[in-house]
Amino acid sequence: MRASSVVLLPHAPSSVAVARRRLSADLVASGVFEGIVDDASVIVSELLSNALRHARPLPSGQIRLTWTRDGDRLELAVSDGGAMTEPRRGPGTLSSLGGRGLGIVEALAEGWGVRHDGDSTTVWAVLRAPKAGAEESPSDVLARFADFGDLTDDWREPTPSTRAYPA
Repeated sequence: MRASSVVLLPHAPSSVAVARRRLSADLVASGVFEGIVDDASVIVSELLSNALRHARPLPSGQIRLTWTRDGDRLELAVSDGGAMTEPRRGPGTLSSLGGRGLGIVEALAEGWGVRHDGDSTTVWAVLRAPKAGAEESPSDVLARFADFGDLTDDWREPTPSTRAYPA
């Protein structure tokens, strides 16, 4: 089932809190795990904050937030009127006062990117958002860990280590 929401927000810092509340309430009501709701809220905060700090509003004077659920996939998108520079992940060093936003988005999401459409720029992020209580079969769980062969191997038979550790 595909479900989407669109929220038009003023190009103002207060919009971040409004957006977080609306998104969180919608995702909780649809049964998404609390941890995913938290991650989605952080992502939206970062995307909106970047749009407010670096971009112009849409021609309407607003910023558009959309979220779309398609099965276990959740896409979050913030559209603005664009900027002089392309959204990109900054260095985000420990001593910097900013520049960590898209790095945080990258860490929490399965992917993110930028779309341009006429007078708007949209920065989007996608994350996996299964509903709480959704049943997974044991084979589904094992499939997610397939890249970690040592986790899915028979745990009763130890394998000799060939890795050398520094003294």
